[in-house]
Amino acid sequence: MTAPTWWEYLSVVLGTTAVTLVLTPLALRMALRRQILDHPNDIKAQSSPVPYLGGLAIVVAFSVVVGGAALVHPPHSNGGVLAAVLALAVGLAVVGVVDDIRGLGPWIRLAAEAAAGVVVYLTGTHAQLLDHRLPDGEIFDAVVTVVWVVGVTNAFNILDNMDGLSAGIAGIASLSLFVVAYLNGQFLVATLALALVGCAVGFLRHNFHPAKIYMGDAGSLYLGFLLAALCLRLRTYNVSRISFFVPILILGVALFDTTLVTLTRLWHRRNPLSGGRDHTSHRLVFLGVPVKVTVSLIYAVGAGLGWLAVVVARLGDQRATASILMGLVVAVALFLGGLLAAVPVYETSKRRRLMIQEVKAHEPEPLVPPAHNPVGPVGGEEAPAPASMPM
Repeated sequence: MTAPTWWEYLSVVLGTTAVTLVLTPLALRMALRRQILDHPNDIKAQSSPVPYLGGLAIVVAFSVVVGGAALVHPPHSNGGVLAAVLALAVGLAVVGVVDDIRGLGPWIRLAAEAAAGVVVYLTGTHAQLLDHRLPDGEIFDAVVTVVWVVGVTNAFNILDNMDGLSAGIAGIASLSLFVVAYLNGQFLVATLALALVGCAVGFLRHNFHPAKIYMGDAGSLYLGFLLAALCLRLRTYNVSRISFFVPILILGVALFDTTLVTLTRLWHRRNPLSGGRDHTSHRLVFLGVPVKVTVSLIYAVGAGLGWLAVVVARLGDQRATASILMGLVVAVALFLGGLLAAVPVYETSKRRRLMIQEVKAHEPEPLVPPAHNPVGPVGGEEAPAPASMPM
């Protein structure tokens, strides 16, 4: 694919933004008319029902704009791979819509994601960690590819736990992916990533706190799968073993949250596939950070990790420097993960009960205003006049 001009890139991002802005209110009205709502419960953060189906606006906007761009500027290669990936993404979005309306359960979603990962590998889009001439090299890369697709897709699905969080992180990750792909001359990947940026920005207009509509599983599965597949297509100048850290950095926020939730639930003997208010965002809100500030802080972390991904991707043969940077990132992630894991978010946590008791013990006593006595001091006597100050 030849390099698109700047106005073609601009047309793609403005096109997906505009179409998503137009379609999201239509999806909102459809969800309200059909009563497709996310009702509050013990594991949901909202206090009132919020319409689903916002993901349909993202799916249609991306498909229309990317399809139109492909007609105007057809890719000279990988056209079949692109069509297969987009078809798989739409298929997962359909699974998400059914799950939003009727509820399918986590195992059916995981099975659909795994099947999509297998097809992605068969199209030639896969991890390249081992030489396929080695014994079991192909099998290893196939397993890694399927696990990557399932993990990333599901990560964005469960990251959709607070207003504007999943869409915003998807937009930031897509922008980082665009920069890396553009600098590396992968213009098709760059164009698709920029289209995702526009979809995220257009949807955030109606999804940022307080959200008017949610993307639902249809949108989160669609965005997560596309990001997973595009990252598998990403090739960097750094062809050493540390190059696989670039996609991990780009999608670091979603992967960190999924890892934190999975490990803490297993530690507390909870089902890791069940819902809950124990994500990174929920833990920050539990500590008293407002919702908008929490989401903005996570945005900042995502942007920082994206910038590091660009740096690592451009380091070339400087493996020592890249390894030091990645070592620092892993150390910080472990430190923050330990702090967040200690936040007592579970109702049955003994630490939570002790924390609440400690807070109540140090709450100040309410001030009681003195009773108004119009008569004056006891006995009806007038209060003595204040002594005059000496001049």
